[in-house]
Amino acid sequence: MNPSKTTFHPTLLSLLFVLIFMSCATRKDVVYFQDATNFETIVSKNQHTNKFKVDDVLNIHVSTLDPQASLPFNLYKGLQESGMRPEQVDYIIDKNGEIDFPVIGKIKLVGLSPEETKILLIEKLRDFLKDPIINIRIQNFTVTVLGEVNRPGTYPVNGEQITVLEAIGLANDLKIKGKRNNVMVIRDFDGTKVYTRIDLTKKEALNSPVYYLTQNDVVYVEPNNSAIKTSTLDNRASIYLSVFSLLVTSTILILTR
Repeated sequence: MNPSKTTFHPTLLSLLFVLIFMSCATRKDVVYFQDATNFETIVSKNQHTNKFKVDDVLNIHVSTLDPQASLPFNLYKGLQESGMRPEQVDYIIDKNGEIDFPVIGKIKLVGLSPEETKILLIEKLRDFLKDPIINIRIQNFTVTVLGEVNRPGTYPVNGEQITVLEAIGLANDLKIKGKRNNVMVIRDFDGTKVYTRIDLTKKEALNSPVYYLTQNDVVYVEPNNSAIKTSTLDNRASIYLSVFSLLVTSTILILTR
């Protein structure tokens, strides 16, 4: 057999075509904010304020110039030990949207922002305290990032707000085959789930109602067409690789005879 006349097997050519096709990616598939120009100034109109939801866990601390006066409004676990500060009890918003606050009793907080809650508590505490200071923090503020990201998972949020880009950053960014122009945010409010999509390839994403995430939001990144085709062709590619290995082995045996 003349080696110079050796030709590629059709199956091998098909395999090479599939591998090249699956590895292709264009700029429009992977670049964020493609329509933003150099030195362009964008003034965001997005006004975001977190609202409390059912099952939120809140840390609420009341303080005044007289620590003894505010003491009944702060619940602690266990007794005060020498040299150690006791752990303060958190409040869980129940299915009725309420918490049971010391002395005052039931207060409905669902749908209120932290600032609105401070105003409400200050008003209710006026009969008991002079110039009370209220500090509120959501203890269970987490977001979940799933799909075509490098590190999917649920992440705690330390501050009072987080953007969808920051959440994706916590997940070590999207994979190349993640669909950037159709990211889904799933939001739950009192049992009602709202599904909203955001296009991260456009600067208008900054004004999306889900650009700022709320507690317990889920960000889902769909696989693009290339990833879907890769998945459906996995078994076929495995067969092609087996055939390819057989062809290479056979060719080597023929050429070395």
